[in-house]
Amino acid sequence: MSSKQRVIMLVDCQSFYASVEKSLRPELHDKPVAVAGDPERRSGIILAACPIAKSYGVTTAERLGEALGKCRELVIIKPRMQLYIDMSMQITQIYESFTDLVEPYSIDEQFLDVTGSIHLFGGPESLARQIQFKVKTITGVHTRVGIGENKILAKTACDNFAKKNESGIFELRREMLANTLWQLPINKMFMVGGRMTGHFTRLGINSIGDLAQTPLLDVKRRFRARFGKDSDIQAEVLWRVANGIDDSPVTPGTHAGEKSVGHMMTLPRDYYTRQDIRVILLELCELVARRCRSIGKMGRTLSVGCQGADYDHPTGFNRQMTMSYPSNCTNDLYYNACQLFDQRWDGLPVRRIGVSLTGFQRADEYQLVFNDTRERLGKLEAATDRLKNKYGDGVIIRAVSKTAAGQALDRAVKIGGHYK
Repeated sequence: MSSKQRVIMLVDCQSFYASVEKSLRPELHDKPVAVAGDPERRSGIILAACPIAKSYGVTTAERLGEALGKCRELVIIKPRMQLYIDMSMQITQIYESFTDLVEPYSIDEQFLDVTGSIHLFGGPESLARQIQFKVKTITGVHTRVGIGENKILAKTACDNFAKKNESGIFELRREMLANTLWQLPINKMFMVGGRMTGHFTRLGINSIGDLAQTPLLDVKRRFRARFGKDSDIQAEVLWRVANGIDDSPVTPGTHAGEKSVGHMMTLPRDYYTRQDIRVILLELCELVARRCRSIGKMGRTLSVGCQGADYDHPTGFNRQMTMSYPSNCTNDLYYNACQLFDQRWDGLPVRRIGVSLTGFQRADEYQLVFNDTRERLGKLEAATDRLKNKYGDGVIIRAVSKTAAGQALDRAVKIGGHYK
C-alpha cells in the first residue's frame, strides 16, 4: 500500500454483547454464553453468542428454544443495553488514541482513517495488533480488523476474511480482489441479502466476480429489465461494492445534527383495531416530539408507516404529509399522524409501525398561527421532559398507555427494544 493511498480500518468487536458479559463475569470464561431477549420466559431470539456457543451451532437471530436444543449447557443472559452502549463509547475513546478520524458504523463496528498516524505505529498490521491488544486489555473484548484503502475494502476485509483467520486481521488490496473476494458467492457480498441473492441468481450472476466483471452498462440494463427504469443507482452502487470502489471519507460526528427524527416499534402481537393502533401512534409521536424538543427543533414533514407480520408478503404503507405549521408538540404530531394513517390503512393487521419528522427549523423562532397552542403545550411537555430525564421514562405516562394496547411502560425499561 503506497504512502499516497488512504489506510482505512473497520474494527469489529467479536460477539460484542456476549463478550462484554463474559469480561465482567470470569466464572463464564469457559462456558457457552448467549445474550437473548427474555431468558425467564425461554423466549425471544439470540442477540449475540460467544465463540464457544457458536461451536455448538448456535447462531445470532435464531429462536432461543432452537439454541437450547443445540446446547443444553448454554448460559442465557438478559441484555443490558445501557452497559453495551457505555462499553462501545469507551472503545471509541481507545480508537481515538490512535487517530482522530473515527466514525461509528454500529454499536460494535467503527471505521478508522489512520492514514495520518500509521507511520507512528509501524504499519497497518502492527497498528491493528496494537488496537486489538489495547481494547482487550482494557475491556476484555476481542476485536477483528479489516484493512483497505477505502471503507468498502475495509468492511469486506473484516467480514469475509479477518473474522475467519486466527489473527483476526486482514488487509485487502484492489489487486487481490480477483483471487479473494471475487471467488466468493454473491450472497457473501456486503449489502446483498437473501432476496437480492435470488434476483442476482435469476440474472445469471452467481459470484461476486460475476458482478464485478460484468460491464456497468450491462448490469444497469439487466436491473432495468427486472426492477424498472429507476434502478440505475442501485445497480451502480452494488457494482462499485463488488469492485471495491468507494470514495466516501471517514467522518467523525457523521450521525450528529439529525435531519430527521423517527421511532419504529415492532409490536408483541398483531393489532387489528384503529383504537389500539392509535395508542401506539400516540406513544410514537410522544417519543418523536420529545427528541425534537431535546435538540431544539420543530418539524413540518411527518411520515407514518406500518407493516404486517408476513415479511415475505408485505402489507402496509409508508407515506408522508406536510403539516400546516412546524411543531414539536405531541398533540400536533398525533392529530396529523392519525389523519395520515386513516387515509392509507387498508384494515389489515399491523405488527410494525413507525413515525418520523423532518423539515426542521429552530424551535425558538416560529411564525404564530391562529389558535396557536404550541407555547402552552410546549411548557407542559417541557415539564414532563424534565421529570422523565430525572426519574426515567416511566415516571409519568398517558392513561391510554395503561390499556392492553399500550407499550410505553414496557419500553421505559428498554433501549432500542431491549432491556437497559
